[in-house]
Amino acid sequence: MPKSQTLIDQIHQANVKVHSFEAPYYELLHPEVYSIKEQKRITTKLKVIDCQILDNQRSALDVGAGTGNLTGKLLQIGYSVVATDISPEMCAILKKKFAGYLPDKLTVINSAVEDLSFSPGKFDLITFYSVLHHLPDYPSALRKVCGFLKKGGVMYIDHEASPSYWKSEPSGLASLVKGLYFHSNPAINSLYFQLIGLKVPTIDYTLSDYWHKKEHALSHQAILEVFKKEGFEFSKRTDYYQHGTWIPNPLFPFYSLLCQPEMSYWIAKK
Repeated sequence: MPKSQTLIDQIHQANVKVHSFEAPYYELLHPEVYSIKEQKRITTKLKVIDCQILDNQRSALDVGAGTGNLTGKLLQIGYSVVATDISPEMCAILKKKFAGYLPDKLTVINSAVEDLSFSPGKFDLITFYSVLHHLPDYPSALRKVCGFLKKGGVMYIDHEASPSYWKSEPSGLASLVKGLYFHSNPAINSLYFQLIGLKVPTIDYTLSDYWHKKEHALSHQAILEVFKKEGFEFSKRTDYYQHGTWIPNPLFPFYSLLCQPEMSYWIAKK
């Protein structure tokens, strides 16, 4: 984990800057999050998790909520949600989108994860979607947030690169297909943006996506160790294939057949 307070501050500042810049068109820029298939997958997963929580009072904390990807789904299935995000622009969009739920069912907090403070065991469900790789010290942040989860509650962490993401494929053919698939996705999305007339700005994710890099990839072993140390009853990582384009990539069937899945989600029960 970054030891320098300067680097920690730089990562926080980069996230504020990047998400401020892309907030108005965040959902258009990220088909890997907002494609129909991914949205259905998340909705199905949340409904399954909902049934796993003991004595569920439907109180949820959505950490790094962005424009409300998970928040909206949780509200729809009956949860009272505290949604937090480091970006004031993201929080403003979330409030506008779900204004009908304010303030009785939805609370929005503009805060870094590290600065959150809630009573122990406050929430039945805590969610992180595409968040951990943005945090300077994600194991420490995760340990802190674990304290806000009640006994019998569930932690759901999704959309993080799997251990296979940066690894070589077991065969030359698989490596070739993976390379072609990964390089063709941006080209397909660029074509789509041209078709709809969207001029996509250049965004520097170097520091904001700190742990999404081969030289310092996010460690799923570190996540597992947090759950063990925090006394979770159960935790499991599942790897899956991601649809990363608005227009279907014709290479996806070959990629999913020959290559290892590139994304992971965790479900952990306290």
